[in-house]
Amino acid sequence: MTELLSGTNDEPTGLSLVLIQLMKGPLYRDTHEKLWGHLLEVRHQASDYVATLGLNAIIDEAEGYAYLRSRPIEDDAEFPRLVARRALSFHVSVLLAVLRKRLAEFDASSAETRLIISRDQIVEMLRLFMPDSSNDARLVDAIDAHINKVVELGFLRRLRDERDLFEVRRILKAYVDGQWLSEFDARLDEYLAELDHAEGSD
Repeated sequence: MTELLSGTNDEPTGLSLVLIQLMKGPLYRDTHEKLWGHLLEVRHQASDYVATLGLNAIIDEAEGYAYLRSRPIEDDAEFPRLVARRALSFHVSVLLAVLRKRLAEFDASSAETRLIISRDQIVEMLRLFMPDSSNDARLVDAIDAHINKVVELGFLRRLRDERDLFEVRRILKAYVDGQWLSEFDARLDEYLAELDHAEGSD
């Protein structure tokens, strides 16, 4: 397998470059054009290689992204995880849910492939799920922190020349599916009921 990862004179091969990027994070057709071409050429070798590490290589050619996911373990044997699970705060989960729904609406009504959304739009969407505050600046700062977390997770990307505009990354569809949304909607209903009750008690 080592021979697959390096060519002559210890030059990295297309396979090694693809695997390094996948280990670092998702690989996108629009931002990693050359690597995307390498990936399509070596997809079976890449899948075989990461399988030895307990991972699956998920490649979506239609949406233009690829990433690694831990393989499900059927027995009780312990297997170290290379792809860490990340605990998300409630409001970050809310933001992911509203962005996923906005992406579904966008796909249903537009022929475009890139959903661009402004910071102000995100603030207004998330404001509905935040406790009322007399300090609007503090509320917006809190929402900005949630936005930054979603950018860090790779589901939003700031546009290079427009810092207050974001692209909703289509890989979000792979992480937030219909079951996740339905389960989260139930939690969200409970949260909003508690929020209404708390505000009514003030």
